[in-house]
Amino acid sequence: MEILFLRDDDIPKYVEDGTADLGIAGENVIQEKQVEVNYLQRLGFGKCELKIAIPSHSKIASFQDLEGKSIATSYPNILRNFLQQNQINAEIRTISGSVEISPSLGLSDAICDIVSTGGTLRSNGLVPFAGIMSSEAILITGKNNPPDKNIGELLLRIRSVLRASETKYVVLNVERKNLEKIIELLPGVKSPTIMPLAEGNWVAVHTAISERDFWEKINKLKYAGAQGIIVLPVEKIIL
Repeated sequence: MEILFLRDDDIPKYVEDGTADLGIAGENVIQEKQVEVNYLQRLGFGKCELKIAIPSHSKIASFQDLEGKSIATSYPNILRNFLQQNQINAEIRTISGSVEISPSLGLSDAICDIVSTGGTLRSNGLVPFAGIMSSEAILITGKNNPPDKNIGELLLRIRSVLRASETKYVVLNVERKNLEKIIELLPGVKSPTIMPLAEGNWVAVHTAISERDFWEKINKLKYAGAQGIIVLPVEKIIL
């Protein structure tokens, strides 16, 4: 594999024209560049939101209040589509960087920029006004790229790691009389593994739990009679 390190703005075009077989770029950049590419996999990192923000003292209170106002952004295409969808006629001022300082300099009434924690907005006296889109890193390929078994193999490996990052491996002990209640709580990847313990009326249950509802499931398992719960990280899950 040959890896090209490029400016994020350039990646979608390199993939579209076939210079690169694959690319990793933020969805906000892909949408802004208006390229013809296929999404292969959302990668779960680089998450942010593209938002319109206004000065904390602004009198803008609704979408209609943006009519006739000026908005500074590095994402004019996305912003233009958003304004058209909401039938708002506002002036778009394209700025390549430091968008957040434009209201304080009198260059715009509002901004449209990516936001992750919101710290940059606060430090510049801005508050979020409207969300336009959520974004994260995405693995893309060109629409005209022919099927490639190597890309399929790469996807298999990436997806196995992504599944594992969202999953915990759990081992617990339970009396047989409570086993049915435990199994109802634990579907696992396919179904839980049940193994007898030396003490005849006890078994060990092995399964996988989604990270999203991990603590809720653990508490329910305890109430259902689970004991000696061991939680382990998962390296890969291949389906």
